[in-house]
Amino acid sequence: MKKRIRFIVNPISGTHDKRAIIALIPKYFSPDHFVTEVQYTEHAGHATELAAASAREGWDAVTAIGGDGTVNEVGRGLLNTSTALGIIPCGSGNGLARHLGIPINHVRAMQILSQMHVDLLDYGMINDHPFFCTCGVGFDAFVSDKFAHAGKRGFATYIENTLFEGLKYKPETYEVEIDGNKETVEAFLIACGNASQYGNNAYITPGASMSDGLMDVTIMEPFNIVEAPQIALQLFSKTLKSNSRIKSFQCRELKIQRQAPGVVHYDGDPIPCDSLLTIRLIEKGIHIITNPKGKVNTPPLLRIFTDIYAGLQDEVESLRQDITTTNRRIRAINKDLLNKLRG
Repeated sequence: MKKRIRFIVNPISGTHDKRAIIALIPKYFSPDHFVTEVQYTEHAGHATELAAASAREGWDAVTAIGGDGTVNEVGRGLLNTSTALGIIPCGSGNGLARHLGIPINHVRAMQILSQMHVDLLDYGMINDHPFFCTCGVGFDAFVSDKFAHAGKRGFATYIENTLFEGLKYKPETYEVEIDGNKETVEAFLIACGNASQYGNNAYITPGASMSDGLMDVTIMEPFNIVEAPQIALQLFSKTLKSNSRIKSFQCRELKIQRQAPGVVHYDGDPIPCDSLLTIRLIEKGIHIITNPKGKVNTPPLLRIFTDIYAGLQDEVESLRQDITTTNRRIRAINKDLLNKLRG
């Protein structure tokens, strides 16, 4: 029986041109084995509506072509259904795709997707908002809010916001309740991970698993400017837990009481929330197409260069598609002219 897979495209998300990606679908999803359909989002929340409709109609999978926000929207529509979430990463961070070993190169991502290897995995909730990768309060939410209102996207913009805004940000005092046990902490940020990273290989909860029924929590205590470079290096080298400014633990539920309402983030998207936050893990609540060969074992810092190379490959593929389309148009024009001359 043919597998039915829908592709949901956010035309304005991320940093990639989606045309070359969509053009790859017939090549890797043969009509002999798949029924495919492409749908485009028209407004915020539309991807969730389209995904939920697909689940009700019994589609085998719905693939998000976009950034982390689009992936989150599509995933929300598939919670507790048998329809699987697929990912073709096109965003600035691509945190969930990277955690699952989904290649950033779109050709390789299509190859993985077409194998339809599905796992039943966990997801998280922060108040009423589902997340699949990470959520947090403090500096990471502050930066997410700045990034969301920046005039341009991309890793460079994220780093720019992190460096400049980090000098201004003041840590806050939180009362946290960890599986029923309360304590007061002063923190630069509190991050909760169902998966291991924010995106761009920044491992805020490096030991997180999406199949262990537990949420990994990182509390980053206040630090001075001299300590900042070491923390940054450890963030990208998966060694953050070894820093004395870091407290890490696992739990099923975390409550955070802060001094006033403010911004939180879930999967990189900022949103205003009340002063009381309840963050919990939902076991085995979403089917996701994963890499059957497991996570990529490239050393974390080397992945930056691997991603740059993958991006260049995608640019070349997009250019090749444009050249092919132009050549077809030229041949059609020449044929039309020839017919007119003969007539």
